[in-house]
Amino acid sequence: MIRKSLLQVFSPALQNATQLQQTRLLNVHEYQGAQLMAKFGINVPEGSPAFSINDVSVAATKYKDEKGEIVLKSQILAGGRGLGHFTSGLKGGVHITSAENASVLAKQMLGQTLVTKQTGPAGKPVNTLYVAKKMKLKREMYFAILLDRKSAGPVMIGCSEGGTSIEDLAEKFPDKIIKVPIDIREGITDAQANTMVNGLKVTGDKAAAAQQIKGLYNLFVKADCTMVEVNPLAEGEEGQLIAADAKLGFDDNASFRQKEIFALKDDSQIDPREVAAAKVDLNYIGLDGSIGCMVNGAGLAMATMDIIKLHGGAPANFLDVGGNASESQVVEAFKILTADPQVKAILVNIFGGIMKCDVIASGIVNAARQVGVNVPLIVRLEGTNVEQGRKILSGSGLTIIGASDLDDAAKKAVSAL
Repeated sequence: MIRKSLLQVFSPALQNATQLQQTRLLNVHEYQGAQLMAKFGINVPEGSPAFSINDVSVAATKYKDEKGEIVLKSQILAGGRGLGHFTSGLKGGVHITSAENASVLAKQMLGQTLVTKQTGPAGKPVNTLYVAKKMKLKREMYFAILLDRKSAGPVMIGCSEGGTSIEDLAEKFPDKIIKVPIDIREGITDAQANTMVNGLKVTGDKAAAAQQIKGLYNLFVKADCTMVEVNPLAEGEEGQLIAADAKLGFDDNASFRQKEIFALKDDSQIDPREVAAAKVDLNYIGLDGSIGCMVNGAGLAMATMDIIKLHGGAPANFLDVGGNASESQVVEAFKILTADPQVKAILVNIFGGIMKCDVIASGIVNAARQVGVNVPLIVRLEGTNVEQGRKILSGSGLTIIGASDLDDAAKKAVSAL
């Protein structure tokens, strides 16, 4: 399910962005999440990933039910797969099919691009399929663990109804939503687990269900998750809880101690510009406009994009080089901007505090000489070593449009189009 990042909430220029990626949040595929949950004793559907047609055939034979059917699921890092469509014309990214027909269907899915309400029109490549056993479920519920600012810790959220949009359900029937804050120092208690079980209206073994809730909390804490969302959390025929489908997010700050989890990162699902930026420790988010932005500081970057929007333009990206970027990072940032075909002008807006204007200026000049700049380049520098920076730019021999302040820079960038 989509959740707005702080950038979207606070910056009008980002409100309608379709390519935004959540920051500080590693996502993994459904099959990877299932494998991880199983390690914590959580009940998950039987199944295995398939990377080739032969893998599909083998797994389909293994997991077919008494009717000879299996579930074939496209693996992309986006929701709404079942209602999506492939650019080749095939409808639906999730199918129930016979084991005999699985390979035929897989040929229309593997290597193709799936478009859903969360991917934007460009869609995402399907490089993996999840072949799963059909589940016989009595009822579906919703369960999640998120970080809650109000209680300054994790909060469990549950609903006795699931398998649908929880936002819509919460809006229409707020009394059906159960929230149980947990003290991170004490961990989950038996009473809290039982409160959630009762709120979910579990009909089977309540003690076993409470253990499943505890297992999900242990996963959240020990795997450094930012989110564990199970929708649906279902009851099987025997009353046991099953995490039928889950979305897991992990804190990037914990990558140093979660190396095995972060090795699961699938760069094919991420904007290649963002992948390139991450390799040199730059904060980049691709947008849909035509003015490339390079700014130091997230707040200044958002203000820059908003003023561009105010003057009738649209930002092509959010790019924060940070307060202590090196000259080489500035060069790499410029390479990313100039390699983007939708960028028709570049606006550099630097307020030198810790970041020195002469370092930025040297990076701009070196980058321009290495990769060339075939679009208008507008630069506004202010702060530490600003005079040295301006001298470097003026003596470079490059065609650079100077700006006196942020408003002036935005006007010139829009006019340059």
